[in-house]
Amino acid sequence: MIQLFKMAYRDLGRNRRRSFLSALALGIGLAILMMMDSVIVGEMSSAIDAAIKLQSGDMQVRAATYNEDKTSLAWEDLVANPTAVADQIGAIPQVKVATPRLFASGIVTAGDQSVGVKVVGIDPASTANAPFQEGMVSGQFLTADDREGVLIGKTLSDKLGLQSGDTINLLVNTSNGDVASQSFIIRGVFNTKIPGYDETTLFMPLLKAQAISGAQDHASVIFINLKDRSQAQAVANAIKSGGYQVKTWQQLNQLILDTETLANTYIVVLYLIVLAITATVIVNTLVMAVFERTREIGILSAVGMRSGRIMTMFFIESILLSILGIGIGIVLGTLLVAYTVNIGIYIGNFGFTGILFGERLMGGFSLQNSINLAIMALVVTLIASIYPAVLAARMEPVVALHGGKQA
Repeated sequence: MIQLFKMAYRDLGRNRRRSFLSALALGIGLAILMMMDSVIVGEMSSAIDAAIKLQSGDMQVRAATYNEDKTSLAWEDLVANPTAVADQIGAIPQVKVATPRLFASGIVTAGDQSVGVKVVGIDPASTANAPFQEGMVSGQFLTADDREGVLIGKTLSDKLGLQSGDTINLLVNTSNGDVASQSFIIRGVFNTKIPGYDETTLFMPLLKAQAISGAQDHASVIFINLKDRSQAQAVANAIKSGGYQVKTWQQLNQLILDTETLANTYIVVLYLIVLAITATVIVNTLVMAVFERTREIGILSAVGMRSGRIMTMFFIESILLSILGIGIGIVLGTLLVAYTVNIGIYIGNFGFTGILFGERLMGGFSLQNSINLAIMALVVTLIASIYPAVLAARMEPVVALHGGKQA
């Protein structure tokens, strides 16, 4: 076997440039796949984290008839006495914070421009608002007794040419089906670095949101953050009472989880296609080697080398090329992964409906996935090399000695 390795290594060295370029093709393919995997791992994780932090929380408590797709403001679809309910939930040991939030549909008008927004009534004192407080780029945060102030996102601010201190007109749907209109002052501008969210979200104090929408002492949901997210189902079981529906973060973000599952399924097929394409380069190299060494193969057969050993020799050449290509791919892939993890790929205000993507696609590193990709590259290359190996093994010694021509 050692002798076969020496022969395979010598044969690859006959045309070093061709061998290196073949390995490089496999390496580049592997590096690209490592970067793609990094982006998928990082973005799915980031999308979940952003959705939990900004929209869903670790859990939500809602009225039994509440339907988030309709953004209903009918009292029977809302949580009554939400502050008291939030206080009760907040007393559960596993709960970090529980706060009421009211959602309504609205239209912001500034000059001759108008944009549809989601109006969110919040308790300004709640620590659940930390992402927005930390993301303030101008102005100041809301106070509970503010009746004329709102917060808007930076993307919406830029789109309408607004800044802190400017006045806007806001139309809001009400609980009785009418539309309420009022002028508001922009107290501040926040930036979550999620353009799709910042463009469509407007905050106002909960008391003002309840008043303008006619919801009175009601809220759409009780937004809950836990000390340990893994305890969501246990806390949900403890809360289930009083006719409320309790949703965990998995249920609230089912679209993202389904998208991740679907992406992981299809990405494996894409990996195989890319690796198969790059593996053909190695196959072509080996096929060319077979025809270039036809007489040599004939001599080896004539002196007694069995076809199985000839086939093994070409398999070893394929393994050596694969190892070199995988080594190159790991080096290049590590550099690309480091770039996506630390800098990311700028995409601006681009995303998918229902999923929060930031301004940059940020990567995440998975050692297990990288190892799986390297093994997959090796396996695909070995499978692809079966043809040239069999081609060499089946050569008749007499024909091979005459350069592949019948005597």
